[in-house]
Amino acid sequence: MEVTARRTSETAAAALLQRVQFHYTPKHASWLNMAEIEIGIMDRQCTGQRIATVELLQRELAQWQEQRNAAGRGIEWKFTRQDADRKLGRHYVS
Repeated sequence: MEVTARRTSETAAAALLQRVQFHYTPKHASWLNMAEIEIGIMDRQCTGQRIATVELLQRELAQWQEQRNAAGRGIEWKFTRQDADRKLGRHYVS
Protein backbone atom coordinates (compact mmCIF):
# COMPACT_ATOMS: atom_id res chain seq x y z
CA MET A 1 0.00 0.00 0.00
CA GLU A 2 2.81 2.42 0.88
CA VAL A 3 4.56 1.89 -2.49
CA THR A 4 1.33 2.61 -4.39
CA ALA A 5 0.75 5.82 -2.42
CA ARG A 6 4.32 6.95 -3.07
CA ARG A 7 4.00 6.31 -6.83
CA THR A 8 0.69 8.17 -6.90
CA SER A 9 2.16 11.19 -5.15
CA GLU A 10 5.23 11.13 -7.42
CA THR A 11 2.96 11.02 -10.47
CA ALA A 12 0.88 13.89 -9.11
CA ALA A 13 4.01 15.90 -8.36
CA ALA A 14 5.35 15.30 -11.87
CA ALA A 15 2.02 16.41 -13.37
CA LEU A 16 2.07 19.59 -11.28
CA LEU A 17 5.67 20.33 -12.23
CA GLN A 18 4.69 20.22 -15.91
CA ARG A 19 2.24 23.07 -15.24
CA VAL A 20 4.71 25.27 -13.36
CA GLN A 21 6.41 28.16 -15.16
CA PHE A 22 9.50 29.64 -13.56
CA HIS A 23 9.97 33.39 -13.87
CA TYR A 24 13.34 34.62 -12.70
CA THR A 25 13.30 37.94 -10.89
CA PRO A 26 16.08 40.54 -11.05
CA LYS A 27 18.89 40.38 -8.51
CA HIS A 28 19.17 44.08 -7.73
CA ALA A 29 15.62 45.40 -7.90
CA SER A 30 12.05 44.59 -7.17
CA TRP A 31 10.34 43.01 -10.17
CA LEU A 32 7.21 44.91 -9.20
CA ASN A 33 9.07 48.24 -9.39
CA MET A 34 10.39 47.28 -12.80
CA ALA A 35 6.89 46.36 -14.01
CA GLU A 36 5.49 49.67 -12.75
CA ILE A 37 8.26 51.60 -14.50
CA GLU A 38 7.61 49.78 -17.79
CA ILE A 39 3.86 50.39 -17.52
CA GLY A 40 4.54 54.09 -16.96
CA ILE A 41 6.80 54.23 -20.02
CA MET A 42 4.20 52.38 -22.08
CA ASP A 43 1.53 54.84 -20.98
CA ARG A 44 3.64 57.87 -21.89
CA GLN A 45 4.84 56.48 -25.22
CA CYS A 46 1.88 54.46 -26.43
CA THR A 47 -1.39 54.26 -24.56
CA GLY A 48 -1.58 57.75 -23.08
CA GLN A 49 -4.05 58.92 -25.71
CA ARG A 50 -7.49 57.80 -26.80
CA ILE A 51 -7.38 54.70 -29.00
CA ALA A 52 -10.59 54.08 -30.92
CA THR A 53 -10.73 50.28 -31.20
CA VAL A 54 -9.39 47.20 -29.48
CA GLU A 55 -7.76 46.11 -32.73
CA LEU A 56 -5.91 49.42 -33.05
CA LEU A 57 -4.82 49.16 -29.41
CA GLN A 58 -3.45 45.66 -30.01
CA ARG A 59 -1.53 46.83 -33.11
CA GLU A 60 -0.13 49.88 -31.31
CA LEU A 61 0.97 47.81 -28.31
CA ALA A 62 2.57 45.14 -30.51
CA GLN A 63 4.52 47.79 -32.44
CA TRP A 64 5.58 49.57 -29.24
CA GLN A 65 6.67 46.26 -27.69
CA GLU A 66 8.77 45.35 -30.74
CA GLN A 67 10.51 48.74 -30.69
CA ARG A 68 11.05 48.63 -26.92
CA ASN A 69 12.53 45.13 -27.03
CA ALA A 70 14.72 45.97 -30.03
CA ALA A 71 16.14 48.98 -28.20
CA GLY A 72 17.22 46.71 -25.33
CA ARG A 73 16.85 49.47 -22.77
CA GLY A 74 17.37 48.66 -19.13
CA ILE A 75 16.48 50.48 -15.96
CA GLU A 76 19.05 52.78 -14.39
CA TRP A 77 18.51 52.74 -10.65
CA LYS A 78 19.35 56.06 -9.04
CA PHE A 79 18.12 55.31 -5.52
CA THR A 80 21.14 53.84 -3.72
CA ARG A 81 21.38 52.03 -0.42
CA GLN A 82 22.85 55.19 1.09
CA ASP A 83 19.82 57.14 -0.16
CA ALA A 84 17.58 54.57 1.49
CA ASP A 85 19.51 54.87 4.75
CA ARG A 86 19.08 58.67 4.74
CA LYS A 87 15.43 58.62 3.78
CA LEU A 88 14.22 55.56 5.69
CA GLY A 89 16.71 55.34 8.56
CA ARG A 90 14.15 56.34 11.17
CA HIS A 91 12.14 53.21 10.31
CA TYR A 92 15.03 50.78 10.87
CA VAL A 93 15.07 48.73 14.05
CA SER A 94 18.35 48.94 15.95
